[in-house]
Amino acid sequence: MGEWLEATVTEKIRWNDGLFSLRFEAPLAPFKAGQFVRVGLDVDGERLARPYSLVNAPGETLHEIFFNVVPEGPLSPRLARLEAGDALFVHSSVTGTMTMERTPEHRHLWLFATGTALGPFLSMLKSDAPWQRAERVVLCHSVRSAADLAYADAMRELLDRHGNRLTFVPLVTREVVTGALRERIPAALEAGDIERIAGIALRPEDAHVMLCGNSDMIESVRQLLESRGLRRHRRREPGHITVEKYH
Repeated sequence: MGEWLEATVTEKIRWNDGLFSLRFEAPLAPFKAGQFVRVGLDVDGERLARPYSLVNAPGETLHEIFFNVVPEGPLSPRLARLEAGDALFVHSSVTGTMTMERTPEHRHLWLFATGTALGPFLSMLKSDAPWQRAERVVLCHSVRSAADLAYADAMRELLDRHGNRLTFVPLVTREVVTGALRERIPAALEAGDIERIAGIALRPEDAHVMLCGNSDMIESVRQLLESRGLRRHRRREPGHITVEKYH
């Protein structure tokens, strides 16, 4: 069932007061983009742990997690206080079913994320798998404020590398930001704004959709997509929608 491994923090990135990334060295086994690992710290003789998606692509030397701080939470505030050289624990079992290898054939890949759920999609987009499978990729990232739009440099690198095969649609719900939609993902999808920006239609004939983030977004988008004829993807019943809830 795996074991706990000691890892060493190599870098902490503070995006804002409540949003952080940690890069660390750990002898993890090979994994698939989109999977997650349990990360923990020992507090008062007890190991506190929770799952975090890996942001790094398979094969990258340093591992990375992206997380928001829950002020009264037992683990995330402590993770945010770590610095380069500090130790943490990661479980050797990297798991998760939201991977490209599990998706059926498709021409267009649609990725919808809220908050830190951007992480596993970055892992995917930095790997070869999406670009070997899809002609076009549309990534939508919804946050509350402009300060929550992390990984801007990584997004620019991906856009430079893949050109018009990748469309990035940021959505900022609580302030006006140039180049971003000021609405939530379900409303933007229902209004047709996301498809207008992408220049393609989201339809069951050629789409696969991955939803990752808060349960309200996932449920609202799933219902909207089902009204268009898309259905949940299952191993024994191939469909169009893959889901991973963050909370």
